[in-house]
Order: sequence, then structure tokens, then C-alpha cells
Amino acid sequence: MAEMRVHRALAQAGVASRRAAEKLVAEGRVTVNGTVATVGQVVTDRDVVAVDGRPIAAEPVRTYMLNKALGVVSTASDPQGRPTVLDGMPDDVRLYPIGRLDINTSGLLLITNDGDLAHQLMHPRSKVPKEYEALVEGRVSSASVRMLRDGIELDDGPTQPAKVEVIDRDAKGGTWLRIEITEGRNRQVRRMCEAVGHPVRRLVRTRYGGLGLGRLRRGDHRMLSSAELSRLEAQAGITR
Repeated sequence: MAEMRVHRALAQAGVASRRAAEKLVAEGRVTVNGTVATVGQVVTDRDVVAVDGRPIAAEPVRTYMLNKALGVVSTASDPQGRPTVLDGMPDDVRLYPIGRLDINTSGLLLITNDGDLAHQLMHPRSKVPKEYEALVEGRVSSASVRMLRDGIELDDGPTQPAKVEVIDRDAKGGTWLRIEITEGRNRQVRRMCEAVGHPVRRLVRTRYGGLGLGRLRRGDHRMLSSAELSRLEAQAGITR
């Protein structure tokens, strides 16, 4: 029997964001089993939660890990008819990706119907670590590695310090780098590498929030375990 605070139950049901849900509770518009709810009240899946007298119907909360393939777009639908990350995913609940990987980037992408988790993970203050392996053009000098570590001036401002190391892996005419960032800017790793004169030839996201792909094959997905969800919630600062 799952337990959570009432505002989180409202957020998961799609009623409002967690902050807006807290406001609904504070305004006395939420009831639990017919009694006006209090801020921070814990509810279970056996309780009847209602807003303005209308019971909410929460769909089962699910979060999946997908090993995104190249050529797939990170949207729910695509006007150009290209394959999306939701193709082949379960369709009994409304899912959407947590953030994006561009069409030419493969690797770990989380897909969920938990709006609260998605919002918190993508919020800049969460600083969720995202690790990539990048094959870049040319031989990367120690000076370029230090620049990437210290922060790069991009057109939308300087990047935060990153963890960067050279991977000992054969790459004809190129270098493999392992890069960990805690920001979520558009095409950030590609822009960072290009700024130091080493355009990206191949980019794979290997870890997100401490979770790794493991043996998950390209194009496959799996549901996260309760331990993995707890780890992500801790990263995002979510408390039940």
C-alpha cells in the first residue's frame, strides 16, 4: 500500500504541479475521505482524494529507462513522421520523456508519467549529473581537457565546471572523452567540444542521476526498480 503526501498524489494525478497542489490543500479545496486535507497529510491508494468535491483518478505511476537509438526524436509525436522515443513503449498510460536527446545522440533517456519527478529532475537547482561518452575529432590536449573542466563560454553564457577525462579507446583520427555535466542546456556537450576545436562525431549518454544503461540494448526499454526510483527522487530532492 503506497503512501505519499497528498500534494504529491495530486501532482501524480495530473491535477497540478506539486507547488500548486500544496496551494490547493492550503486553501481547503482538497478532501481526503470527505474530510478537509491538511498540508503534508499522508494518503494511501485506499483513500479517496477529491478537489472541489471531484475525486481524482490517479493512473499507475511508471518510469522507464530507454536506450535511445540514433535517428529517433525525443518527442511524443513528430509532424515529419520520424520515429519517436514512445514508439514501442507501453500505451496504457500517458508517457513523456524527461528532457531530450537530439536525433543524432543515443543512449539513456528516462520516460515517465510522473510529472512531479520529471519537473524536479529537470529543474536547474537539482543539478542532476548526466554522463556522456563523446568521440570527437582530433587528438585532445590536456589544455583542452582543462578548459572543458573549468567551464566554456558559450553563446548562452559560461558552462558550469564539468568532469572530463580521456578514455583509452582506439579512435582513428579522434579521441573518446567521458564528460559529466549537471546542466541541461540544448546540445551542451556538442557545443562545449566544438568550442575547444573538437567537433563531436558520436555522442552517447551512458548515465543519468547515477543510473547506468547496464546491459540494456539499443532501442530497448525497462521499468525502473523501486531502489532506482528512490535514488532519482533523492537526486531531485523529492520526499514522500
